[in-house]
This record gives sequence, structure tokens and C-alpha cells, in this order.
Amino acid sequence: MSRPLLEPLPSPDDWTPEEDRLGFFGPDSVTWRVHADPAYHVGGMRALMLQALHPVAMDGVARNSTGFRDEWWMRMTRTGEYVETLTFGTRTEARRTAARVRGLHRQLSGVEGTSGRAYRVDDPDLLLWVHNCEVESLLTTARRAGVPLNDADADAYVREQVAAAGLVGVPLSTVPRTVAELDDYFARIRPSLAATPDAVEGVRRLFLPPMPGWVQVLTPARPAWGSLAALAFALLPAWARKMFAMPGLALTDAAAPVALRALRTAALAVPERVRWSPAVRAGMARVAVREVGLGA
Repeated sequence: MSRPLLEPLPSPDDWTPEEDRLGFFGPDSVTWRVHADPAYHVGGMRALMLQALHPVAMDGVARNSTGFRDEWWMRMTRTGEYVETLTFGTRTEARRTAARVRGLHRQLSGVEGTSGRAYRVDDPDLLLWVHNCEVESLLTTARRAGVPLNDADADAYVREQVAAAGLVGVPLSTVPRTVAELDDYFARIRPSLAATPDAVEGVRRLFLPPMPGWVQVLTPARPAWGSLAALAFALLPAWARKMFAMPGLALTDAAAPVALRALRTAALAVPERVRWSPAVRAGMARVAVREVGLGA
């Protein structure tokens, strides 16, 4: 059994081969239950939308993207792959992937125009913001989708994710360990958030991802993706949707959970080999886990 790691993160010299094989979370963790569920993908999109509301963090994305319109879409893909590697990879794979991201972050910097703040992308408060948006979004979306998680499970998920925060360089003493601490963080930071023009543009790009022309014309991919993005937007907190001021993009508060549960039910009927990404399939195969307790 792999136990969630809080602090400090151990050195590879201290790992046993079995610990490396199970990764930083393992099949008994709440993290595996949340990240293997179909709701994970909607939660990931919601996280990107929420992250965009931090003016400095959003400036870092826009300023350091060579082609912002397409890069915003690719960022979602890369983020999903990164989180899945940290979750389902070996400890060696997770550390290697996180080190690559930290190296990239160290090279990126800028000055945010509205505040005049000079920053590096790996500033601790920016890393903490990205981490907390991800944790809150994935957990909230999973619970609203019907993933069986009680309050103790929810707190366990937040605690487990401290390991992910540490891998990317967030000071561990600042990372929430309970849902209540996570809620307190968002209550404190809300006055500093804003929907900048880059944030609005970035979120709009999530509704219109780059697709080959034939895919747009001959398949339902474009409207299907637009519906998925609208669902993710509808799942944002009301205060976040109000900041974006994009009426007509969201379902009602009552309709969004119903649509999300229907989507999850349909996705769970799809065979695992299709529904799970290569990283998830590799993790499950490595620890010889069947889908028991992960999707019910």
C-alpha cells in the first residue's frame, strides 16, 4: 500500500522498489479514484478557467506563449498529461516530469501591466494558486458528478495533493491540507482576482480548440466540445462566472450537475481501454489493478 506523502518528500535514495512502483499516491488513494474518473477531464478544464482569474498567473501564460491562441489549448493538453504522470507514474517518472516543469518555470518571467508586479512563473504564490485551483476544481467536479466521496475522502484528497504541490516546488507549509483550509484560501485571495482581457480570451479559446477543417465539417466534434466547455464553465463558482461576464455560456446552477452526472454515466459505459489515457492504463497495468471502487 502506498501512503500519501506530506512532508518532506523523500529522496530517491530512500525509496524501496515497491514504493517507486506504486508511485506517490497508489491504487488505495482517493487521488487515483478522482483522477481515473471521467469527471476528471471536465474538472481539468474548469481548473484552467479558474486559474485564468489571477492577473499575474494569466500574464505569465499569455506573455510566455509563442502563439497564445493555440498555446492556450495546448496548455490544457500538457497540464492533463502532467497531472496524470504525477498520479499514475512511478515516483521516478513523477519526479523527472516535475523537474522538467520546474526547469521551464525558472526561465519564464514578466511584469504584469495592471499591478506593475515583476514576477517569475515559479514564484511560490503563483505555484500555490495553480495548485489550489486544480485541487479545488478536480475535487468539486468529482463530487458534483456523483463520484462517491464523503467529507473524510475529500479531506484525504486535499492532503494527498500536498505531495503534488511539493513536487512542483510549492512551499509545503503554505499548502492547504483540508477542504476548510482550501476554502479559506479562496476567500482570502478573491479580492485580488480579475478577468483581464487575456483571461477572457483564454477562456473563449477553450470553446474553440484548433481542429482540422474536415473534423469540424464532417464530425460533431466542434459542437460536442463546445458543450463540454460550457459545462466546465457552468461548474465554476458563481463569483468566478460573474467576473468573466460571458452570459449565455453556462448552464443553470440546477442543470449543470444533472448534465455532468449524465455525461459521467455515459462515459463509464465506455470500455476502459478507450476511456483511460495511456498514462492511466500504464499505471493500472503496472500495479495490476482492476477498476474496483474507481468508477462506481
